[in-house]
Amino acid sequence: MTDKPNQLVQFSNALSAHVEATKPIVAAIRLANERHVTGIVWKPDVVLASEQSLSRRDEFEVVAAGGSVTTAKTAGRDPATNIAILRLPAPIAPFSFDKSEARAGTVAIAIGADGIGGASARLGIVNIVGPEWHSIRGGLIDQRIELDLRLARHEEGGPVFDATGGCIGMTTFGPRGRVLVIPQATIERIAPLLLKDGRVARGWLGVTLQAVAVPDALRETANQSSGLMVMSIAKDGPAAKAGIVAGDIILSVDGMSTHRFRKIARHFGSESIGRKADLRLIRGGAMITVQTSIAERPAA
Repeated sequence: MTDKPNQLVQFSNALSAHVEATKPIVAAIRLANERHVTGIVWKPDVVLASEQSLSRRDEFEVVAAGGSVTTAKTAGRDPATNIAILRLPAPIAPFSFDKSEARAGTVAIAIGADGIGGASARLGIVNIVGPEWHSIRGGLIDQRIELDLRLARHEEGGPVFDATGGCIGMTTFGPRGRVLVIPQATIERIAPLLLKDGRVARGWLGVTLQAVAVPDALRETANQSSGLMVMSIAKDGPAAKAGIVAGDIILSVDGMSTHRFRKIARHFGSESIGRKADLRLIRGGAMITVQTSIAERPAA
C-alpha cells in the first residue's frame, strides 16, 4: 500500500512535465469578441488549426508561448479534412516533438491554449481507433480516432499526446460534440499542399444534392430505396454541360450507389479531375444514364 501514493505522484508529475514541455508549440488564435481557439506551431513560421473553428478572415492575431502577440496570415484552408494553415511573419522556436500512433485504451493528453501564452490540459483515453474514413465533404482522414474526454471550445485545434509524449494529431469536434483527432498522417499529407497552393484540388460536378426516397414504382428496377436529388446546378459546371437538370435523382456514379453519400464523396478526390463519370439517374419517371466530366472544384 505504501507504494501506491508514490506511483500516483510519479504519474501526476509526469503528466505535468508533459504539459509544461508542450507549451512552446501551443498558440492561441484570437477570434472576435475576445474569444480564441488553439493552434499548433507546426513549423517555425506555421501554425496549424482546426479549419471549422476559424472565421473567414485573411489575418489573425496569434498569442505564442510567453504571451507574445503577432499577426499571422491565412495561408490555406481545407474544409474537407478540417485543416487550416496560418503563416507567421517571422519564425519562432517550436518544441520538437515525436510522432506516435494512436492505440485504443492508451492515455491521451489534449493540450489547449489559455489565451495569454500558457496552456490548458485534458486527460482521457483513446476510445476508438478505426480505419481511414471520408468526411461529408469528401476529405480522406487516415484513421478514425475518438477520445474519451471533454474539450472546451477554445481548446479545439490543440495537439494530443500519449503517455510517452508522442503526438498523435490535432483535436477537433465531430458530430454531437464528440472529440476526434486529425491524425499526423493526414496533417503531413494536407499541410504541404495548403502551403504550396492554399487549397486542395478535388473533383466537382457542380450540383447541390439532397437525399430523397426513390419512388415506390421504381424501387425494384432501381434496386435501391434512396438516391440524391439535384436541387441546383452551377452555371457552366460539368453537370450543366452534360444536360443534368434540377429534379433528376442520381442513383449511382460509375456503378457506385448514392445510397451512402460519403462513399460517393471519396470518388471525387484530386485524382478524379478530368475523368469521365457515368451517372445513372431517374428523370420523368424513367431511368437514364448520362456521362459527364469531373472538373476541379472552384476555389470559391
